[in-house]
Amino acid sequence: MLGISVYPTKAPTEQSIAYLKTAAKYGFKRVFASLLDVTPENKDAILAQFKKVFTVANDLGMSVTIDANPRLFDTLGVDYHHLGLFKQLGASAIRLDANFDGLTESMMSYEDSGLDIELNLSVDTGNISNIMSYLPNKQRLSGCHNFYPQRFTGLDLDFFTKCTEKYRQMGLKTAAFVTSQVATTGPHPFNDGLPTLEMHRDLPIVVQAKHLFATGLIDDVLISNQFASDDELKQLSQLNQDQLSLAVDFDAAATPLEREILLDHQHFNRGDVNSYSVRSTFVKLQYKDQSIPVNHPVATLQPGDVVIGNDSFGQYKGEVNIVKQPMPNIDQHKNVVGHLVADEQFLIPYIRPWMKFRFEDAQAHK
Repeated sequence: MLGISVYPTKAPTEQSIAYLKTAAKYGFKRVFASLLDVTPENKDAILAQFKKVFTVANDLGMSVTIDANPRLFDTLGVDYHHLGLFKQLGASAIRLDANFDGLTESMMSYEDSGLDIELNLSVDTGNISNIMSYLPNKQRLSGCHNFYPQRFTGLDLDFFTKCTEKYRQMGLKTAAFVTSQVATTGPHPFNDGLPTLEMHRDLPIVVQAKHLFATGLIDDVLISNQFASDDELKQLSQLNQDQLSLAVDFDAAATPLEREILLDHQHFNRGDVNSYSVRSTFVKLQYKDQSIPVNHPVATLQPGDVVIGNDSFGQYKGEVNIVKQPMPNIDQHKNVVGHLVADEQFLIPYIRPWMKFRFEDAQAHK
């Protein structure tokens, strides 16, 4: 599932509402919001503003999560066991930025308002195991990562994986943030992008999302900053969330048949994997009676090359490979059809044994 973030105090209400409508048009279903600006002096005005925005989100069929910390509870005079105020604002979940004692989170998951409880997934304190020991209502419990406004402070991939796997092993849903390369506003005065993973900070937004879904660890991907461009929203809406789709820059010499073999078929990696290439072999069966002439064979294949076995390759004619490491193209049996775009080549290791994947034309999104 895809979501956006809105910060109603950072822009005119009409602009926030227009953004919601655009996102809903593209199929976005979640909204993340922060009440960090609330003070005892301005809370009535801000709550009224948020309720107006959240009402529109609800009318558009979008669910709203409010980020909450202990200071916010104190400012609003809300008891952890009586969360009706957030429900009245139009929220369907609150995200707890801080940890409590385990029993508190467990009790909140049964609280009468029916709010879902999202836990801070970007900490490795054993907190989730503690909460689960108090038998929470798992149907109303999930995890959501942080985002990081300061460059070089986002999560490392290994740590992200370690934290998230704990939630997946317990059957809990998860969410993480990607950063728009166009939007400039977050909940804090300073931000240099707002990704969960540091490695994502300067990548195109759709590549960030592809990576999160490819890990198999994340259910929902949320854009952390406002306002993402119409083009970014559209690209994310077209993303296949169920399987990895890799963008190919086709070689100028690629034939219509070679393009068809890549673009018009479901591919999957063989179960007997190797360190040199991803092998999609079953597609060749559909082309056993067609000619695939020798076309653009190079002496040495490079990582990211996408190749197809040609007529000289016997029973391997029509087999599709994604090259993982340099290797000789012995006897010119393989045609180089194109290359994975540079930003997506790091996704190759996520193609696991038997994993399904597709190719897409990189030029189609330009």
